[in-house]
Amino acid sequence: MGNRVAIVGIGQTYHKSNRKDVTQPEMVAEAVRAALADAQLKAKDIEAVFTANMETFEGIYLPDHQMVDETGAFGKPGLKVCTGGTAGASVVEEGFHFVASGLFDVALVIGFEKQDCGDTTAAITAAVTPVWGKGVATGAIGEFAKQALTYMQRSGAREEHAAMVRLKADKGACRNPYAHLKLGLKSIKEVLDSGYLVWPLRFLDFCPQSSGACALVFASEHKAKKIHKKPVWIADIVTVHQEPFRAGSFGDPTGTEEYSQDIAVERLYKRNGITNPIRDICMAEIYEPSNWEEMSHYEHYHFCPKNEGWKMVEKGMTEMDGEFPVNPSGGVISTNPIGATPTIRVAEAALQIRGDAGEHQVTRDVHTALATALGGPNWTVATLLRRSL
Repeated sequence: MGNRVAIVGIGQTYHKSNRKDVTQPEMVAEAVRAALADAQLKAKDIEAVFTANMETFEGIYLPDHQMVDETGAFGKPGLKVCTGGTAGASVVEEGFHFVASGLFDVALVIGFEKQDCGDTTAAITAAVTPVWGKGVATGAIGEFAKQALTYMQRSGAREEHAAMVRLKADKGACRNPYAHLKLGLKSIKEVLDSGYLVWPLRFLDFCPQSSGACALVFASEHKAKKIHKKPVWIADIVTVHQEPFRAGSFGDPTGTEEYSQDIAVERLYKRNGITNPIRDICMAEIYEPSNWEEMSHYEHYHFCPKNEGWKMVEKGMTEMDGEFPVNPSGGVISTNPIGATPTIRVAEAALQIRGDAGEHQVTRDVHTALATALGGPNWTVATLLRRSL
C-alpha cells in the first residue's frame, strides 16, 4: 500500500421513509456538509468525489451528474459505483484504493438513497430472469423469509430469538439520533404480535425502506493527522462475489458450506492476524436486513460456531453492554437507505472507535471494529477499522 488511509470526516442525514422536504441532491448535501464540518474542511479541499446508490430504485438516471454542486464534485475526478446492496461499501473500497494508491490525498465518499422517489420492490423483482431468479419474484421479503425458515430448521432457533434481536436493534435505534425506526419496543411479545410478511418472517423482523445519505472524508496518512485529532484507520477491505442462485445462508440447509461471508472474513482475518474475532475485534456493524439474518451472520463471520448464533443472543453477548456488541446503532433493521446502508456501517463503526457515538456508544473500549455489507447476489464486503496501525 502506497499510503495508509484514515477516515477524518463523518456525516449522516436523519433517516425517514419520506423526505418530501428536500430533493435528492439537497438530501445528499446534508450529509456532505456534516462530513466536511466534522473534518473542518471546505469543498475546495476535496480532490475527488465517489458516490454510490441504486438508481433503479429511484428511477433517476446518473443522479451524481445532477448533484455536482451539492457534493462539491464540479471539475473533479471520481466514480459512481453500483454493486447492489453492497454499493455503499464498494464506494468505500474505491475511495480507499484511490487514496492508498497516492493518486489523491483527500477524497469524499458518499452513499445515498431517496426511496420515496421510486419503487424499490418493483426494481428488485424486475432485475432478474424468470428462471434463474425465480426466488426473487416476491422481492427481498421472499428471499429473507426463505433464509429465516432455513436458519430455523438447521439451527433450532425459535421466533423468540429473532424477537430478542429486534428488541436489541430498537434499543440502539432509540438512542441513535439518525435512525429511522424508533419503536420503543418493550417486550418480545410486541414483536411476536406483528403480522407475518411471509412465514416465518414477521413485519417487525424486516428492515424498512429509508431515505437518507452518509458521507465520509478519507485522507492519506500525512494529511490525516493534520486534519483530525482522532483519525480512524482503514486497515483492510475484502470483497467476495457469488451468484444469486448460490446465495449464502439462503441456500445451505446445513450451515456447513462456505459462502461469500465466510470467505471474505477468513481472508480479512488471515491478512490481519486475527485468530479469535471475539477477542481481537471489539464490536461489529453488520448488514442484516432481518433479525434472522443477523443470527446467521454471527456464524458466517466466525463470532461463534455454526448453528449457534441464537445462543449469543440468549446470553446477551451482542447487546450494547455485552461481550461483543453488534449493531449498537440499531442496524439495518432500523435504518435502510440502501445505497447508504453499508456506508453507515463503516461510519458507525468509526464513531465507536472514536468514542463519538453518543448515547449508543458501547460500554467496552473499541480499538478495532468490523463493518460488513451484503448484496442481493450474495456479494460480501468486509472492512476492518482500527484506532491505530
